[in-house]
Amino acid sequence: MNFDPRVEKHAHQHPHYLVFATISGAHLYGFPSPDSDYDLRGIHVLPLSSVLGLHVENETVSNTTIDNGLEIDLVTHDVKKFFGLMLKNNGYVLEQLLSPLVVRTSPEHEELIAISDQCITRHHGHHYLGFAETQWRLFMRDNPPKVKPLLYIYRVLLTGIHLMQTGIVEANLSKLNEIYKLPYIPEMIQLKVNGTEKGFFNDANLAFHEAEYLRLRKRLEEAMSESNLPKHASAEEALNDLLIRIRLQHPSNK
Repeated sequence: MNFDPRVEKHAHQHPHYLVFATISGAHLYGFPSPDSDYDLRGIHVLPLSSVLGLHVENETVSNTTIDNGLEIDLVTHDVKKFFGLMLKNNGYVLEQLLSPLVVRTSPEHEELIAISDQCITRHHGHHYLGFAETQWRLFMRDNPPKVKPLLYIYRVLLTGIHLMQTGIVEANLSKLNEIYKLPYIPEMIQLKVNGTEKGFFNDANLAFHEAEYLRLRKRLEEAMSESNLPKHASAEEALNDLLIRIRLQHPSNK
């Protein structure tokens, strides 16, 4: 997949070996504005000598830069930290891992994708409920209200519902809405895509959106209680084996 060369450049300049780098955020969710930044996410591998002592530095590498007008927000975690997050019902890292917007990949990336199914549990629903609650507070805080947090609310609730019902991580709101068919979503997406990253609603029906927020929250809670997904992840052994092989085999750790 081809991306802006400036995004490719920042992945290439990462100080550590990358297992993968993908694009998250509004581009993944299907509603980037013309001025949206690029959220570059992934896994890096620290040298073996850096992880043997008492103090491990650079478990997370975070850097926001503006390259000729394009803002790029890069955040990567060391492989051990990322694997730990995968085992903690963190839907956000699964979305990054499974993002179809792939900037850098590797055989380990493909192996990790295959393992990821064993990390999905019904408790991921709590992740999406919490994320939606945070976005709702952000949405209600602004006067006039902004488009972006409201789209995030619908995106995370539908992602959570879909995950509970199917075991599939889908982060793109347009694709989700092909299934759930909320009639107001296409217009909202167009408002964001044709506007700005911090664009406002001129005439938002707050009572309507609050009712929809509460309805979809309840639907997600019901989907969690009815889900056939397991209660606990079963990927720990496979992730441990992959972690050891990555630490020992990659050139950055020799």
